[in-house]
Formats: sequence, structure tokens, C-alpha cells
Amino acid sequence: MNIRTSGLYAGLTVCLLAIVWAFSSVSASHQQLQEPGKPASQSRVALPDEQDCPGCSTKSAPDEPFALDGVSWRNQEAFIRSGRRCGAERPDEIEMSEVEAELNQFRQEQGRESHLNAAANPQLSVRAPGSVFIGVYVHVINQGAGIANGDIPDWMIQQQIYVLNQAYGGGQHSSAANTPFRFHLFGVTRTTNATWFRMAQGSSAEAQAKAALHLGGANVLNIYTTAGGGYLGWATFPWSYNAAPSQDGIVLHYASLPGGSLAPYNLGDTAVHEAGHWLGLYHTFEGGCSATNDRVTDTGIERSAASGCPVGRDTCVGPGFRDLDPIRNFMDYTNDSCMYQFTPGQGERMDTVVARYRGI
Repeated sequence: MNIRTSGLYAGLTVCLLAIVWAFSSVSASHQQLQEPGKPASQSRVALPDEQDCPGCSTKSAPDEPFALDGVSWRNQEAFIRSGRRCGAERPDEIEMSEVEAELNQFRQEQGRESHLNAAANPQLSVRAPGSVFIGVYVHVINQGAGIANGDIPDWMIQQQIYVLNQAYGGGQHSSAANTPFRFHLFGVTRTTNATWFRMAQGSSAEAQAKAALHLGGANVLNIYTTAGGGYLGWATFPWSYNAAPSQDGIVLHYASLPGGSLAPYNLGDTAVHEAGHWLGLYHTFEGGCSATNDRVTDTGIERSAASGCPVGRDTCVGPGFRDLDPIRNFMDYTNDSCMYQFTPGQGERMDTVVARYRGI
């Protein structure tokens, strides 16, 4: 064998090895997506390249117009002020006080530490990280074939479960609390119904769709993907379950899932936010600059919802207001790329709420 032939064989060997390595890497990555309940070490799920997924860019300037369900706003801030980021019920002070009284009584009966101590020593009041498993059914409601009609593919659902586990596992930032909750995909249903696809919050269409599709009990999370009804999403609270069991769950705009087209709200954190409500959390700006605010002591107090990613924002000033606004918290209204944490106090509250109202 001459030198040229030997070199040719060596080059072919290197190429073959490279191909095998690349195929193995892709297969391993794909296999990871087939295990939606398994926490991963990445800080943020990777989205497809723009060339492979038109409209999947996560870039959007705060001053650019934003459109949702045929309605346009001059910029993101105007959209946030419209209240369309989240359609979850805004409880009044009476309801919040009643719920808090029930939770405090439950803490005393169960020997749980108060949420006032959770930030200092969360292990006293919260079950072990990753020890509480929540089954998830995803109901894909569409008006026809293709993503543009809401018929999202399985990989978007798998990525969404991954993002939920990263967020509730404290995997997006070192300062984030590792909560007890992990989500496992139980199943996916697909329904073609244009009326249900366009259902609005509180409408007869919503009631009909949920009554027909809802699966499991109070301890199972039902997620409905639709055109959003004018919102990015909405959720029911745990203490509302007994009054309307079949209506329990969260509704998401299908394009807010990872890889969707609703930049800058397309990394999957709308589901994280709405699941927070489903587990018993309020918005961080609930109650404004009040002493009770969102009923969690270790979240920063803020006067109103934040938009974009306003680093250094401080809307509550004066004696007793030491922290900046919690723009990184999943229960605020900032861009998906801006939010990355729950606090230990929020972890304790969710743990207590689901034990009291969902039997988890």
C-alpha cells in the first residue's frame, strides 16, 4: 500500500468515526427528550435553529409592537398593562384572608413551620426536593393540522415538561429554590374543534371542552393548549377545585410553549407561571406595596407587574422596603428569558397549599 492510499484509508476512517459520533450524540439528545420527567443539567432548554423552525426566534425588543390573537399593542409594556399576560382570577382581600387562615390552621394541625420561617430554613417546612410527583395530561385543542392551527408536535410538549422540571427543580439559576415538585407526562389527547380552540375564559366553550377532556382528580394537572382566548394563559387555584372539579387546570396559548412563535414569551415559562397559580401562588405584585403582598415573605415587594427585563426596578420605596422588584421571579410578568426562580418561601407555600387542598 502506497502512502497516498494509506492516507486515503486513514481519512475515510476518521470520517466514519466522526459520523458515528455525531449520530450517537443526536440519538442521545433525542432520547433525553423522550424522558420528560427526568431532570437535566442544562440551565435552559435549547430551541431549534431559526432555519429549522421559522418564527422560533426568542428575540423581541420591548419597544416593538406585540400582537396576540389578532389584537396589537404598541409595545410589550402596553401589553402587560392590558392584563393579558395572565388571566388567572385576581382574588379579593376577603378571599385571600380566608385562604390564609385555613392554611395557618392546617400548618398548626400538621405541625408545619410557618412560611415566615421558610426563607431562613426551608427544610423545616418543605418536603424534600423532587419528592412530590405530579401527573400531567396535555390536551391539544386545534382547528386543523399543523402548528399554525394549534396542532403542536410531541416534541414541544416534551420540551414543556422539561422546562417545568427545570424551573421547579431550581435548575435555571443558582439562586433558585429547588421545590418538592416534579412533573410527569401521563398522556396527550388531541381534539379538532374550532370553537374550543378559540374558547375564552369563563365561556360555555371552556366549560364544555374541560368537562369533556378533563382527566384525573385534584392531584393531576390538566393542561389545555388553545389559541389563548386573548391571553397567554390562565389557571384555577387549588381552593376552587371542590366547587368545579372538571374545570380545574391551566390553559396555555399553544405558541407560548418552547419553540412557539410568541417571542419573547416562547420559552415555556407561561406554563411555569400558570402552574404556580395551580399550586397556590399569587402574582408577586399582588396587593402592591402592602405588608402582606403575595403572602410570601421572601419575595420582593412591587407595586405593579414588570415588563421586559428592567434590571434594578424598584417601585416600592421607603422604610420597610429593602428589596428591588422581583423581576426574576416566575410569578411576575417579565420576559421568559428574564425569569428564572421561585423562592424558598414560595416553595413552602406551594407545598402547604397542595397538601391542604389537593391531597398531594
